[in-house]
Amino acid sequence: MRYRRALVFGASGGIGSALVEALDADEVVGLSRSAGDFDLIDEGSIAKAAKRFSEPFDLILDATGALEIDGVGPEKSIQSIDPQNMARQFALNAIGPALIFKHFWRLLPRENRSIMASLSARVGSIGDNNLGGWISYRASKAALNQVVKTTSIELKRTRAQTICVALHPGTIRTPLTEKYVGNHPAVSPEEGAQNILSVLDGLEGKDTGKFLDWAGKTIQW
Repeated sequence: MRYRRALVFGASGGIGSALVEALDADEVVGLSRSAGDFDLIDEGSIAKAAKRFSEPFDLILDATGALEIDGVGPEKSIQSIDPQNMARQFALNAIGPALIFKHFWRLLPRENRSIMASLSARVGSIGDNNLGGWISYRASKAALNQVVKTTSIELKRTRAQTICVALHPGTIRTPLTEKYVGNHPAVSPEEGAQNILSVLDGLEGKDTGKFLDWAGKTIQW
């Protein structure tokens, strides 16, 4: 599918940069923290970034998020919970995306089909949790899923043709995830981007509010 204008957050990351490169659009805007475009933990910078734009985007894609923050990876058990590390996980993986939605939903068209999506993770599924561990990351992604679901309901009131979804891109092979891949199947950022774009292309109005994997299959909350 060709988009008129697409906006990607986290454009300097592995999957984010691949999405920017792969998108078929008349105009693709990539924003990232490393480029100084915005700071996920600073609402003022997100609001300032939103004010830079006036024309609508028919795709707003949040590809931000972090598994390891400041060298601290996911906990192996409840005994390892650190409140500051947990707060950072929520700030980057749930609150930041919520603020993106808060300030950028107005840039979705009122009448035409559009998509607002955020990259989540299967481990954010409560129903699919059979292993335990990774509590802060799991909980932050579960919170993100709730943000997406709630936003999808609210968007129906003013943007009836907007589809709002949470997407699990699969395990993406990057230097930051290498130590956590183990025996899990992993794909390159380029393949992951193509998978995500294929899911986006196939979305219909009835899909808004869903949590979908890289193949377009529904993941239980």
